[in-house]
Amino acid sequence: MTAVRHVDVLVVGAGPAGLTAAARLAAAGAGRVEVLEREPEPGGVPRHSAHGGFGPRTRPLTGPRYARLLTEAAERAGATLRTGVTALDWAPAGTALATVGPGGPETVRARAVVLATGARERPRAARLVPGTRPAGVYTTGELQRAVHLFGQHIGTRAVVVGAEDVSYAAAGTLRAAGTEVVALVTDDPRARTGRARAQAARLRHGTPLLTSTAVTELLGHGRLRGVRVRHRDGRTAVLPCDTVVFTGDFVPEHALARRGGLVLDPGTRGPATDGTWHTSRPGVFAAGDLLHAVEPARTAAREGDRAARAVLDHLAGAPWPDPGVPVLVSAPLRWITPNRVTPGARPDRHLLRTGAPPPGPVLYVHQDGRLLHRVRPVPRAASPHRTLTLSARWHDRVDPGGGPVRVSTG
Repeated sequence: MTAVRHVDVLVVGAGPAGLTAAARLAAAGAGRVEVLEREPEPGGVPRHSAHGGFGPRTRPLTGPRYARLLTEAAERAGATLRTGVTALDWAPAGTALATVGPGGPETVRARAVVLATGARERPRAARLVPGTRPAGVYTTGELQRAVHLFGQHIGTRAVVVGAEDVSYAAAGTLRAAGTEVVALVTDDPRARTGRARAQAARLRHGTPLLTSTAVTELLGHGRLRGVRVRHRDGRTAVLPCDTVVFTGDFVPEHALARRGGLVLDPGTRGPATDGTWHTSRPGVFAAGDLLHAVEPARTAAREGDRAARAVLDHLAGAPWPDPGVPVLVSAPLRWITPNRVTPGARPDRHLLRTGAPPPGPVLYVHQDGRLLHRVRPVPRAASPHRTLTLSARWHDRVDPGGGPVRVSTG
């Protein structure tokens, strides 16, 4: 018979969002706060991201240092961290999860659940890149774990697929492992990172950037020996290499949310939430990159803190909000989060992502033909694949009984 345990708050995922939420809840006296993490150690992606830039902007840290500080803060506050434990599914009713870990299967029942399961990169198979299945094929996360956690030999020549911030971080990891980076390859017309970073890679490290180019096939048996690429004009070529790293193209780790019947937002593909991270399932909250793959760790931590405040209100007896009014976006905007408006759940801000240059420099917020708000975002942020921020000052103008709110550019 499966053992059943009871806790007050169960946090699934020990990355920045989950650890920050757990520390805040435990310090506030929320009762027994337990964090489940399927990896052998807590910390999430920062744990194996040796580069800097984590934590406060005024005092950036390396990823491992940031992960240790978050872990220590949660433990010091009194939260219980259980590693090597996987949440498999939801128990038949309420906020209870079926889990499995070193001690075997177990059901954990909680008064509230915080989903902070993060995001992952699509692997080669999900990107439908044909060819053989040789050794030497990685995602960024697999690469960083191999190099920084296990000190494994990677290869001698590598191609990085992608040209965004995480792609350049992967190139840095390869160079740290003694691997030559043959090229960064992207089907976009330009890099998705800052100009200074792209120029530094090209000029300081001699790494070419192949734009408007796609990897169409992996070559080699046993070990990768090259990748076939196709340029937008139809020309093809083979880049000799023994390693390829697929970067970016993040998707939320939403399997548990989906199995729990939570409403998913069609844009983010994570759970739909209001401004205080309530999901559609009473007692279940969500935060971090599960909601917006992928943003800086400090953003996830900030959301974990905000979710913890909402959990405390819930434990104190606050009623679960109605579904509220959905917030939708028009192309070229791809998604917005939070993506529901409910009374009394005003967020600090909304995050948006655009997939192409917007037709105009202004963001408009409408409901049923009524203009609620307009703002001119920072020009640099409005470039493709960069995050824009939108204040929530317009929430008070939303009609709770009206139609969806729509955000557009023009």
